[in-house]
Amino acid sequence: MKGTISEAELHTLKVRLLEGIRNKAARGEFRCTLPVGFVWGEQDGEVRFHPDEEVVRAIRNVFERFAELGSIRRVWLWFRDEGLQFPVRLRSGDDVRWIPPSYSSIVQVLRNPVYAGAYAFGKSRQERYLDQHGRMKKRLRRLPRAEWRVLLPGHHRGYIDWETFEANRARIGANRRPRPHSAGGSVREGSALLQGLAICGNCGRPLRTHYLGRLSSPNYHCPGQNIVEGRATYCLQIGGTQVDQAVAASVLEAVRAGGAAAALRAIEQVESERDAALAQRRLAVERASYEATRAERAYRAVDPENRRVARGLEQEWEQRLEDLERERAELALREQERPRELSAHEREALLALGEDLPRAWDAPTTTARDRKELLRALLEEVVLDAPRNEPSARIRLVWRGGLSTELTIERPRNRPAPVRTDEDTIELLRRLAAHYPDAVIAGILNRKGHRTAYGLRFTQSRVSSLRTHWKIPCFKPSGSPADGEVVSVRQAAKALGVATSTIHRMLNDGFLAGDQITPGAPWRIRLTEELRQRFVEDAPEGYVAMQVATARLGVSRQTVLEWIKRGKLDAVTVRRGRRGGLRIKLPANNHPSLFADSASLEEASCSESSCPKTQSTDSLNHATKN
Repeated sequence: MKGTISEAELHTLKVRLLEGIRNKAARGEFRCTLPVGFVWGEQDGEVRFHPDEEVVRAIRNVFERFAELGSIRRVWLWFRDEGLQFPVRLRSGDDVRWIPPSYSSIVQVLRNPVYAGAYAFGKSRQERYLDQHGRMKKRLRRLPRAEWRVLLPGHHRGYIDWETFEANRARIGANRRPRPHSAGGSVREGSALLQGLAICGNCGRPLRTHYLGRLSSPNYHCPGQNIVEGRATYCLQIGGTQVDQAVAASVLEAVRAGGAAAALRAIEQVESERDAALAQRRLAVERASYEATRAERAYRAVDPENRRVARGLEQEWEQRLEDLERERAELALREQERPRELSAHEREALLALGEDLPRAWDAPTTTARDRKELLRALLEEVVLDAPRNEPSARIRLVWRGGLSTELTIERPRNRPAPVRTDEDTIELLRRLAAHYPDAVIAGILNRKGHRTAYGLRFTQSRVSSLRTHWKIPCFKPSGSPADGEVVSVRQAAKALGVATSTIHRMLNDGFLAGDQITPGAPWRIRLTEELRQRFVEDAPEGYVAMQVATARLGVSRQTVLEWIKRGKLDAVTVRRGRRGGLRIKLPANNHPSLFADSASLEEASCSESSCPKTQSTDSLNHATKN
């Protein structure tokens, strides 16, 4: 009995304490954990801004950037791009820590009603439940705002007012996937300007966006489907290019009078954004300077003989000094990047440009996201009605404020742009088709960088289709005898018993006659009996190597090669192993005077290679190959 009574007394005391907490919270005086940016005052229920000016500046930047950008993610990216840090507090009573901002920290600031001056208590509830094994468990469940125990708007001075907080909540909710029969959704990167604004005029569903064609032209369709002739078809489907142009023209016409004011507002907005980032940077420099000064005082206050403590304090001081220098360097860099203030003449020029909004709308620097933001700032929704059997479509623009405008446009029809292969590719195909099959032609066109009308690489089937379309005859092998037939480099190397590199070298040196239809096409070599006789296994009698020929004739290697090309000397190619190579037949009298034009040939060869007669054999060989 005594144990039961004692347990009942403990339960009664606990209930009384909890009721006391709840009664105090109902008056807004219970000191629960405050989010970063607020501290408790001396009086009951008094909530003040954080005494650190840098903390207050960082919180204000979140709300200012969200009012400008309209998206939590874009606010987070702004902090990351500017290289700013964000204050956090891990537990109640801990000092503020500065870390790179996370997405969740930005979300917590924008969704917490305390920043709007409201006192909130009982936002979660601890529950007990039985798991699948029958064991008692506890869990913390967050409650919707309608079930909070205490919510007192206007309790203290906030960073924003309660109306702005509610507008921010609605805007965050609209950035999510819209609910059925309602428009919305955050701005995306596509080119469809009415994404999230367009409404089906037949069933009221929000229109969805898809892109077709190589140019990714936007199209709108209603996700609702109807049964037409036994098939499910979209309730509405219409091309978006003409619709977007009509809506944009109407919006630009409506805001033409406010173009100058919009230009001035844009200037002020850019300057305000840059000033906000620099202000927080300067506060960060002040914080780093204070931390360095405090570390210096701690180091100087320690006993110099206590080296164990002095070493740690010295390292801490050096680290704070490095942080201070880094913050100062970052501030100086940001100030250099800051756009200078516009002069009076430049402001007048910008105001004149603001009066020409269509040119700013069509400028390459204006992104699709910028255009969508402008449309959403002016339009509540756009209702499209495009019956299938009618040649026109009706558009109703619902402006913010309740006014509406009716537009009628001709229903867009599919008019595919003419697609045609360029003339250079067709002309080259005509020349190649007389000598090569389609597979070889495809390789040549790809190596030269030619593409089909749709930007694809050529294949055998695509070459055949293009040739058939332009009525180009296909390649037919000639019935010429084997001796004298036109072969490729690989076939010539196999027939002559040499490597393909030898054939290429002889083509470059001019010893073999070959031609190309176009650079990159296969070489065409006529394989004659005379050519076969110039490739032997052993050198005939009277044929010597190049070194011997140059020594006996008393001329350079370049001159000997030139005489061989001109037919003044006979030469053969030996195919046997390391002894292979060029062998030259010398005349009975080796004296150079036997050749009447030896001097002129020698001068010509030297002038072509731009080198004296005495240059080395290696350099002459290089010049010959070139």
